[in-house]
Amino acid sequence: MSIRFGSFELDPQRRQLSREGQVQHLTPKAFDLLLLLAQAAPHVVPKSEIHQALWPSGVVTDATLTGLVKEIRRALSDAAEDSPIIRTAHRVGYAFEAPILPDAPPPASAVSHWLITMNRRFALVQGENIIGRDPAANVWLDYATISRRHARLTVLATDTFLEDLGSKNGTSLGGVAVTGRATLKNGDEFACGKLVLTYRQSGAESPTATEVSRVGDSILRR
Repeated sequence: MSIRFGSFELDPQRRQLSREGQVQHLTPKAFDLLLLLAQAAPHVVPKSEIHQALWPSGVVTDATLTGLVKEIRRALSDAAEDSPIIRTAHRVGYAFEAPILPDAPPPASAVSHWLITMNRRFALVQGENIIGRDPAANVWLDYATISRRHARLTVLATDTFLEDLGSKNGTSLGGVAVTGRATLKNGDEFACGKLVLTYRQSGAESPTATEVSRVGDSILRR
C-alpha cells in the first residue's frame, strides 16, 4: 500500500518515490530509509535501529547515514528548517514529520496481503511473490542469511502458500522446516534463515497495518 504525503507518493511494492506522477530518483538504501521513517511516523527512529535495519551484517559510520538523509531531503525538496519533512532528533535519530494522507477505502470485496519484518512492510501481489536478496525480488531483503531467491509466496483467491526455493539457510514455519508447500494464515510467522516475517491479510481479525508497523511486529532473531 502506497504512502501519500503532500504531492508525493511512496510505493513500497514498486520501490518508487513519485511527485505528481514524476518518479524521483533515490538509491536503494535511501529508499529503504525513507520507507522505514514513513512507516514509523511520527515516532523518532533511533540511529541504532536504522543501522540494524539497513546494514544488519555490516558496520557503517554516521556519516553514511547523514549522506542518505541529505539525499532524501534533496528528493523531497525538504529545505524548510521550521517544518522539515525529515526531522533530526539530535544524538538520537530521525523522524518523518509530514502528515500522511488517508487512503481511499478499498472495495468491500478487496483483500490485501503483505509481509512485515524489521519495521518494514512489503505488499504482496496476486500470484507469485519471490522473497530474496536479489534486488528484483518482490520482497527484497538484503541480509546475510537470505539467499538470492530464498522462498516463494503464492497468493491465490482462497489461500496463500509458502515454499522454500532451495535456500542455503532454509525456511521454517512454526519452527518446522518447510520442505513442500505450506499454507499461511493471517498472523503466521515464518523464518527465512534468521529473519522472521509475519504474514498479514486485510479483513481478518488482527491489528491494523498502522499499529503493526509502529510497534515492530517482527524482530530479527539471532
